[in-house]
Amino acid sequence: MDTQTILFMILAAIVSLALVLFQYFYKNKGSGKLIIALSLLRFIAFFGCFLLLINPKFTQNTYSIEKVDLVVLVDNSSSMASSKETVNTILEAIDGNQALAEKFNIEKYRFDSRLGAFDSLGLDGQNTNISGGLKGLQEIYASKKAAVVLLSDGNQTLGQDYGFYGQNSALPVYPVAIGDTTKYEDVALTQVNVNRYAFLKNKYPIEVYVSYFGNAKITVPVTVSEGGKRVFRENVTLSGTKNSAVVKTLLDANSVGVKNLQLSVGSLGNERNLANNKRETVVEVIDEKTKVAIVSSLMHPDIGTLKKSIESNGQRNVVIKKPTDSMNSWEDVDLFILYQPNASFKSVFEYTEKKRASRLLVTGPQTDFNFLNRVQKSFTKNSYNQEEEVFAVLNPAFALFGGGDFSLTDFPPLKSSLGDIVLHGKNDVLLTQRIRGIDTNQPLLAFFETEQAQREAVFFGEHIWKWRMQAFRNDRNFKNFDDFMGLVIRYLATQKSRERLTLIYENVYENANGAKVEATYFDKAFTFDANAQLNLQLKNSDTGKTLSVPMLLKGIYYEADLSNLDAGKYSFTVTVANENISKSGTFTVLDFDVEKQFVATDDEKLARLAKNTGARLFYPDQTDDLLGQLTTDDRYLPMQKNEQNVVSLIDYEVLLAIIVLALTADWFIRKYNGLI
Repeated sequence: MDTQTILFMILAAIVSLALVLFQYFYKNKGSGKLIIALSLLRFIAFFGCFLLLINPKFTQNTYSIEKVDLVVLVDNSSSMASSKETVNTILEAIDGNQALAEKFNIEKYRFDSRLGAFDSLGLDGQNTNISGGLKGLQEIYASKKAAVVLLSDGNQTLGQDYGFYGQNSALPVYPVAIGDTTKYEDVALTQVNVNRYAFLKNKYPIEVYVSYFGNAKITVPVTVSEGGKRVFRENVTLSGTKNSAVVKTLLDANSVGVKNLQLSVGSLGNERNLANNKRETVVEVIDEKTKVAIVSSLMHPDIGTLKKSIESNGQRNVVIKKPTDSMNSWEDVDLFILYQPNASFKSVFEYTEKKRASRLLVTGPQTDFNFLNRVQKSFTKNSYNQEEEVFAVLNPAFALFGGGDFSLTDFPPLKSSLGDIVLHGKNDVLLTQRIRGIDTNQPLLAFFETEQAQREAVFFGEHIWKWRMQAFRNDRNFKNFDDFMGLVIRYLATQKSRERLTLIYENVYENANGAKVEATYFDKAFTFDANAQLNLQLKNSDTGKTLSVPMLLKGIYYEADLSNLDAGKYSFTVTVANENISKSGTFTVLDFDVEKQFVATDDEKLARLAKNTGARLFYPDQTDDLLGQLTTDDRYLPMQKNEQNVVSLIDYEVLLAIIVLALTADWFIRKYNGLI
């Protein structure tokens, strides 16, 4: 308690005593036990009131010892499987070191493509993201002092180069290089680039990257086969100074369908790892393409974003038009995207109405809503010509088509013009608006279908480019946004009548890790049926093996997880229980495991990581040295932590009760003795 508060309390006692003396003893010659009792009660009341005003407090100090966190980060990818015993031995040594336990709080995590809790060690992850794991730990221990022990072979398949990421890390990282560090001679196919789709009667390019690890001069053949028949071969010469080469060629697309391509590079006589000498990829040959026209009289980054996103699917081609262009150039367009229409779009609206062409309207602050309300009947908007920031809210009741895994996490607001929106006719709202934290239930993205089967959608916001950038920031790729736009374009570009059962799947999966089939099912009233029983019958076309997989409900769609499939070609049929409805499809799972592409432990990069974070590299036989350095390093000494807690000296309720009792007793005593 500070001196000032003590002085106030002494002053309060003096003033209280003075008031009592003035009331009971000044010009009052009475004495005796009665006067003393009354003056004591009045003193308690006065002093209690003053204490309430002063509110004295004192500081309570609590001391504790805070240890430094020692984080053990274990690589759980499949490339570590052969070193499981070594990893377990190191973990046992860490757990059994008493000095380490006294100095550190030991926490364990595991990682492959993402960071996770160390509940078990399967060593079966399909990818390795070391920089992602370190970044996750840095976020967890941002406000704490910690050190990291990294158990890994240093071979990364995803994410930022961790050797350079270490320069930005505040955590010292002590890598333990797991596995064989011997450098063996090896030749590998490190990358294959090929278009996902090709068009009938055209040629499609294929690009093969070949790398050599060694010092001799070698010549090896690079071959490409289709369905077991060789269609290309070229010899490549490599050496210690020229250790990589790029092979390019054009192949013919002679027939429609999925073409399986087998690529290989010749092996060396003493080569240990032959898994990286072969790769398999596929190309789907199609004979049609969806043509999308973006019509705009403005220059805006949204237009380029829409073009990039839509063309991420090779089956779609986007052209950018002005509303004043000749109508002859619109004849082969399947879908019109009208960006912020104004009066110059009159001929475009007339053309799309006449042809019953599908269209997507994108509006914003520069849209002429008076014109738009006149030329279409799907909606009206009473615009106040005032810009507003609008956040998107996903409508969970939307059932027109499956939304896939689309997420709005951290998506920035869009620019829109403030105004009341009224939708007409049959409509479905996928996104609604949130303005200044309030859900307005006004549509942001709505879909319409006329009696003439013309499909239309309207998006009430500009700056869509920010969403695509945020999708990349979240996941380091554009897939979240591009898949969402693909669903919108796919629905609008399809002029067929609505189907009760629709499927969403990829024709090719690089490995089974991401293989899945999604389905949406509607009842006879075309309302999404969340109580249906969907089943997927799967058949391996190579082995004839069949499998039945129930499809599970996930929000507004059903999904079958096929992540445990072997490589091969598959055909499948989705059926609905108690309904004569089914749909079929085919897909291919490629035999590719990126974790098998590495020959040796990358201890050089692990050493660079350690140096950049102020630590050093260790090997499994140096585990005792690692533990010794951690226990003797003065940077990780436990700290004494002082927690100050300011506590009120008095309890208000108790003090108020004492004051009330004192005044009550004073009144009754005076009343009893005839002093009132």
